[in-house]
Amino acid sequence: MSQRLTELAALFLKLGVTAFGGPAAHIAMMHDEAVKRRKWLSEQKFLDLVGATNLIPGPNSTEMAIHIGFLRAGWPGLVVAGFCFIVPAMLIVLALAGVYVRFGATPQAEGLLYGIKPVVISIIVQALWRLGRKAVKGPLTLGAGCIVLVLYLAGIHEIALLFAGGLIVMLGANYRRLRGRGVGALLIPVGGAGALSQVSIPFSLPLLFVTFLKIGSVLYGSGYVLLAFPRADFVVRFGWLTDRQLLDAIAIGQVTPGPVFTTATFIGYLLGGAPGALLATLGIFLPSFVFVAVSSPFIPRIRHSAWASGLLDGVNVASLGLMAAVTGQLGRTSLTDPLTVMIALISLGSLIRSKVNSTWLIVGGAIVGFLVRAFR
Repeated sequence: MSQRLTELAALFLKLGVTAFGGPAAHIAMMHDEAVKRRKWLSEQKFLDLVGATNLIPGPNSTEMAIHIGFLRAGWPGLVVAGFCFIVPAMLIVLALAGVYVRFGATPQAEGLLYGIKPVVISIIVQALWRLGRKAVKGPLTLGAGCIVLVLYLAGIHEIALLFAGGLIVMLGANYRRLRGRGVGALLIPVGGAGALSQVSIPFSLPLLFVTFLKIGSVLYGSGYVLLAFPRADFVVRFGWLTDRQLLDAIAIGQVTPGPVFTTATFIGYLLGGAPGALLATLGIFLPSFVFVAVSSPFIPRIRHSAWASGLLDGVNVASLGLMAAVTGQLGRTSLTDPLTVMIALISLGSLIRSKVNSTWLIVGGAIVGFLVRAFR
């Protein structure tokens, strides 16, 4: 057992330092290491785990690491694999957050972020397109996603929309079963009580932790879907962050290796220093360990249920609707002049046509932004 734990620690520490490119790239690297090189899992078992991570909330690549650790070395492996995958990225983001807090307002740093932000917007748009092609399976899911987008912009609570989208698609996909059983229509109330409102709430570490714990407990999809929830809470409801700071946090989460959810580490540090960073990280990742531990024995079978599958499809497409709405809102703070629009379009074209690693585009954007500000 100790040898297996050592092997897990070595593998996921390495991936935590070198796994750039987002969840899809992380999972591909895990497949190469765990299936092809080490033969820890069969191809079918690995695919089953990928399906399992799509059925529970939380960051997919982190949950894959936790699943592999659990299968390889039981409960200790579950903790070791997840911890070793998360911690290197957390420490890197923590260091960058310290630099940002100290130097983020300097002209040089502003120049870097000026060029990085449009690239991040293009990365998110490309991810939306890629994920949307899988999530939108027909008129029902397309309609649900569009409705969620519009209602979010109208101020309806994002968690209510997430689960309402899941229920709508589940019931719509199984309408014939309901009709055959004589079940009447189900009305899902979505009222103004859930609308977003601008309120200034004093900062507190417990509220920071609970908020990220909530986000980690309900967030479906890739790390990019993370956009909607921190903005709704920390920018709109609490008034603790600006859109610019949120976008900077997303940029840091994207440019660093490991889970994109370490954006939470950056936000936590901005708001509460090192204690805030640790509590935010713990809050957003803790649910993943719990969900994997609880679901591992039976979750691969759930996809065979028409009801559960419909619910998942609805939640996924609702997540993308939220993501699209927030991308538009953040785009207004990033695409501020013709040059930033050009950077975004060139980046998007490069992502679509050449499949270049997004990290290199971010580096390129930073260089362009630095040079522009230096010669102005």
